Amino acid sequence: MERLIISACPLCGNAHLKHVMTCMDYSASGEQFELCSCEDCGFTFTQGAPVEAEIGRYYETPDYISHTDTRKGAVNAVYHYVRSYMLGRKARLVMREAHHSGVRLLDLGAGTGYFADTMRRRGWQVEAVEKSDKARAFAAERFGLELKPESALREYAPESFDVITLWHVMEHLEHLNETWDTLRRLLAEKGVLIVAAPNRSSYDARRYGGYWAAYDVPRHLWHFTPATIQRLASRHGFVMAERYPMPFDAFYVSMLSEKYRGGSLPFLKGMYAGTLAWFSALGKKDHSSSMIYIFRRKR
Repeated sequence: MERLIISACPLCGNAHLKHVMTCMDYSASGEQFELCSCEDCGFTFTQGAPVEAEIGRYYETPDYISHTDTRKGAVNAVYHYVRSYMLGRKARLVMREAHHSGVRLLDLGAGTGYFADTMRRRGWQVEAVEKSDKARAFAAERFGLELKPESALREYAPESFDVITLWHVMEHLEHLNETWDTLRRLLAEKGVLIVAAPNRSSYDARRYGGYWAAYDVPRHLWHFTPATIQRLASRHGFVMAERYPMPFDAFYVSMLSEKYRGGSLPFLKGMYAGTLAWFSALGKKDHSSSMIYIFRRKR
C-alpha cells in the first residue's frame, strides 16, 4: 500500500517536523498512525496515511456515519438527534452570512446529502459533490439528489458559486493547498466560504489525547486549530471574517472517545465530559470541540 509521507509542512513549507503522538484507527482497521507537527508553525497532520487512491477501504465500515447513515447504538442516536437541530442552524447561518437567499451554493463533501437537501428545499440553487459512491447512491434514493463526483469541480466555471460549504470535509482532503486554490477559483468575488472542522486546541482534545475521536486516523489527515486554518486561508487569498463554536460536537466526540478509551459507562462519562467541554467553550469559543470558520476573498 502506498503511503502519504509528508517531508515538509504543507502550511509553511519548512521541514522541521516532530512526532506528537500515536493514534489508533478504532473505526475500521485497528492500525496505528503517527501524528506529526511542524516545529515552526505548529500545524499538525497524520503521517503515513494511505494515499487517496487507496484510502477508500478505511471508510467502508457501517460505523462511518457520514457515509452510511447508521443509527446503530446510543452514540449514533445522539448524532442523528443533534444533526436534525444543526441542519436548521447551518441553514440560518448560511443565509445570514450570504446576506440573501436563493443564491448558488456548492456543498463539497456532501456525505449522504442532508444539508444539500435542506438548502434545496429553501429555494437555493444547490450543487453537491461527494467522493463516496455509496453516499451518492443514498442521497439519490432518499432525497432524489444528484451528487456529483470530485471530477465535477474541474467543470465549473470560475466564480460559479456565491456560497461554498465544507462541513467536516477539509480535514479529509489529501491535496490541501490545491483544494484551497480551487475554492478561490470557484467562489464569486463577494462570496462566502464556510468551513467546519474539528479543533485540536479544544477542551476535549486536551482531555482525551490520543483517544480523542476527532483525530479519526487515517481518514483525518489535517488537524486544525483556529490559528493554523486562518494562516492557511490567508496563504490562498482568503480572510477569516468570523468563527463560531460548535459545542454540541463535544458530546458526540466525547462519548466516542470514552468508548475508545475503554472502561464502563462510556455514554454517561461522555455526556459528563461533553458538558465540561460545553462550559469551556462558553468561556472561550476557541476551546470548542469543532469550529465553523467564515472566509471571504481578500479584496
